[in-house]
Amino acid sequence: MARGLSADWLAERFAGAPAELVERASDFVGDVAGPTTPAALAEAAARALASALGHVSGRGAALDLLAADALVTVALAAQVETDPKGLEQFARGLRAGTAERR
Repeated sequence: MARGLSADWLAERFAGAPAELVERASDFVGDVAGPTTPAALAEAAARALASALGHVSGRGAALDLLAADALVTVALAAQVETDPKGLEQFARGLRAGTAERR
C-alpha cells in the first residue's frame, strides 16, 4: 500500500477512547516517518512497548503499554482493511517483530 491511511481513519478507530490514551498513541504514530500504513502502526506499537519497558513503574509505563495495545489492534484493523489476504503473514510479523514497511 503506497498511500497511507488518513488522519480521519485513525481518529475513527480511536473514537471513544480516553483522550490521554489517544494523545499518547498519536505521539507514537507521529514519531514514525512516512505514511500511516499497517506496518507504520506496528512500528509505533513497538516504540510504545519499548517506552513502557524503559520505565516499568508508574503511570507513564501503564499509559505506554495501553498505547502499544491500542496500536497493535489498529495495525491489525488497518491490515484487514487494506490487504485482508495478507493478515496472517502480517500478524506473524507483528508477533516476531518483523512487520514489513510498505
